[in-house]
Amino acid sequence: MDVQVKDYNPQAIEQAAQSFWARNECFKAVEDATREKFYCLSMFPYPSGKLHMGHVRNYTIGDVVSRYQRLQGKNVMQPMGWDAFGMPAENAAIKNQVPPAKWTYENIDYMRQQLKSLGFAYDWSREFATCDADYYRWEQWFFAKLVDKGLVYKKMSTVNWDPVDQTVLANEQVIEGRGWRSGALVERKEIPLWFLKITDYAEELLADLDTVDWPEQVKTMQRNWIGKSRGVELTFALNAPEYAEAEQGLTVYTTRPDTLFGVTYVGVAAGHPLAKAAAEQNPELAAFLEECQKGGTSEAELATMEKKGMDTGFTAYHPLTGRQVPIWVANFVLMEYGTGAVMAVPAHDQRDHEFACKYGLQIEQVIAPESAEDQVNLAEEAFTGKGKLINSAQFDGLEFEAAFNAIANELREKGVGDIKVNFRLRDWGVARQRYWGAPIPVKYGPQGETVPLSDDDLPVALPLEVEVDASGSPLKKMPAFYDLGDGWTRETDTFDTFMESSWYFARFCCADNREAMLDERANYWLPVDLYIGGIEHAILHLLYARFFQKLMRDFGLVEADEPFKRLLTQGMVIAETFYRELPNGGKDWFNPADVEVERDSKGRPLSAKLISDGQAVEMGGIEKMSKSKNNGVDPQTMIDRFGADTVRLFMMFAAPPEQSLEWSDAGVEGAHRYLRRFWRLVHEHLAAGEPGALDVQQLTDEQKELRRKTHETIAKVNDDMGRRITFNTAIAAMMELTNAVSRFDDDTPKGLAVAREAIEAMVVMLSPIVPHITHTLWQTLGHEESVIDALWPAADEEAMKRDSIELVAQVNGKVRAKLSVAPEADKAAVEALAMADERVQKFIDGKTIRKVIVVPGKLINIVAN
Repeated sequence: MDVQVKDYNPQAIEQAAQSFWARNECFKAVEDATREKFYCLSMFPYPSGKLHMGHVRNYTIGDVVSRYQRLQGKNVMQPMGWDAFGMPAENAAIKNQVPPAKWTYENIDYMRQQLKSLGFAYDWSREFATCDADYYRWEQWFFAKLVDKGLVYKKMSTVNWDPVDQTVLANEQVIEGRGWRSGALVERKEIPLWFLKITDYAEELLADLDTVDWPEQVKTMQRNWIGKSRGVELTFALNAPEYAEAEQGLTVYTTRPDTLFGVTYVGVAAGHPLAKAAAEQNPELAAFLEECQKGGTSEAELATMEKKGMDTGFTAYHPLTGRQVPIWVANFVLMEYGTGAVMAVPAHDQRDHEFACKYGLQIEQVIAPESAEDQVNLAEEAFTGKGKLINSAQFDGLEFEAAFNAIANELREKGVGDIKVNFRLRDWGVARQRYWGAPIPVKYGPQGETVPLSDDDLPVALPLEVEVDASGSPLKKMPAFYDLGDGWTRETDTFDTFMESSWYFARFCCADNREAMLDERANYWLPVDLYIGGIEHAILHLLYARFFQKLMRDFGLVEADEPFKRLLTQGMVIAETFYRELPNGGKDWFNPADVEVERDSKGRPLSAKLISDGQAVEMGGIEKMSKSKNNGVDPQTMIDRFGADTVRLFMMFAAPPEQSLEWSDAGVEGAHRYLRRFWRLVHEHLAAGEPGALDVQQLTDEQKELRRKTHETIAKVNDDMGRRITFNTAIAAMMELTNAVSRFDDDTPKGLAVAREAIEAMVVMLSPIVPHITHTLWQTLGHEESVIDALWPAADEEAMKRDSIELVAQVNGKVRAKLSVAPEADKAAVEALAMADERVQKFIDGKTIRKVIVVPGKLINIVAN
């Protein structure tokens, strides 16, 4: 039937749907103790100015889940806010001569409209930016309470210092010895820093990973970061007369006490007091210590850097043999890790080995491999495995565990060591030396007092009308901010931006409370049922958020032990890259939209040329969308051209959430065609007449077949979207059902009733993914309530029952026939049917049947020769 169908106009449809949702506050979440809650949260964005496709993918996943859970009858909350503090705003202020606050809030306004144009079901009444004083004043309040509880301290610490950005960098922000933003060579600098005692919670943070439904990869990364180890802490007596604390000895920690007799030198960090004492009378050593202050402190860098050192002239006494060994300053030893000193066993540690070879230090084997195959040439490399002890006095012949305990006991009896559990995790440095952050609520007195500010002094509002330049924080140049009179001054450091993102999920629960950090509503909503964000946040953000949750719990602010029940780490959005070589050896990258690509019959690229000049460009392969490779696609352009529903559908159909999604213009166009087709299908169905009552007892075989397909699809999509969170397979199933309805040529009242059931089920099931078109189609189908208030269709078990099923019949593993059998047919019945099939008989005639394998519901394989 060819009918005139009103054109699918996504722009008009989407504007109308969004106006309806806003007007009726459809997504405003209200606590309801009688309903099961579902808190869905996507990691909030930094307001950089424009959404990129990674944002769109992340937030579309969250929105699909939220809308799906609402259709299950749950009380859903999905908030949105802004992770607004940080260096980019300062860099933009320096570049554009605009105060960071103005730049930030203008970006927020633009990005908010972009999010709304995508139809995300956010409760905008809960929105906040972390740079709002109403938000960070509670962070300041909580910090002051942590100071009172002894969970905060300030100490001198060696940090990665970016001399251009004038700020401390985390190890992860040091790339090949340079600052991740400025590119400047990083220096090690000793400054006073505020720390939170996250190490007090190390054991619990480790144990509770077993209670959450997170990707195993993420849990492994957190376990490794926390780094629990069992070892021995022991003390070397010193022969170091110039060292003021020589009587206390030099304490080290090792997980390999079985190698103790192989110690041939001791290494100390350049920042160790012993090294500084030795340098006082040694200018050459003093210069070396200064050199060691340059470069980052990441473990990856330390592992690959050239090993350098100098002899201090001091010696240490082996705790069991009394033998003197030299003490060296080594650039691979850091004060921030352990005690700032290590016992070096060159025969059994590769790092120690490289250092010993370079400086001609002794290499003494004390562990023998269990097999000759494991033996190594100690002149070339260390043997780092475990085995039996040799050259170790009375401990010779012991295996690792026995040696561990025996040597630990000996050290304990001599009073120079004992078994100790250590953690790799270090306390969290929360102070930044930059401006655009929450001020730390502490004041200092004329007598050196350090006092947290009282509730009446909060919030300490960050001055917004400032001039920012590259010379450091303007707060340090503002007496009006830091000078409190009578010799009292206010702290000018600001919080690490991880502080704001470590508790925002809880504040969303009660964002309108001006009298308290949190209230009882936090216990209704927490923990977050599904948290969505990139794998790049697997360690620090998630670890700090877990730590903050436990702190808030211990202060009686929340009840849950963990903040995020289930975690989904979405893959990247990737796209093709194109470039030309520049004369200076660099590359000039071109946006894919400006390039014409010739492809083979399977869509693989053969060659490419720039549209503007028709000249060839090089193909750089598939890369993550980025500004540096100029291969990003502007979401707004796609929304303006195809509509938000098309962008959402493509994003959810192109790949499972955890995998990388390759951008494809053809895929976007295909998604748009499907929506137009679905729109037309619904209108053609309505034009065909009124459906009759759905009497399932009076259906034809064709009608039964479509009903079975409908309910099988309902069951699959429900499982895919609920349990598995694999939207691509759910969409594929709905596309199959769309095809089945399109082929169903039955305009009788009963036929229309069966088709109506399928179409309405699809409208509801598609609504989480493409909410605008389904909002309109649901009304077009005659429903007064909005589709967001419908209930998910229930799969009818009776409808899914089949009179017969198709089984594959194989002979020696090769398909020879397809059999129609009753679903309840047993093995004997299936075997008899297969043996009687003439197509099978051709391949078994005259042969001996060795084995018959029946896989119920799938296949029968006859093995014959």
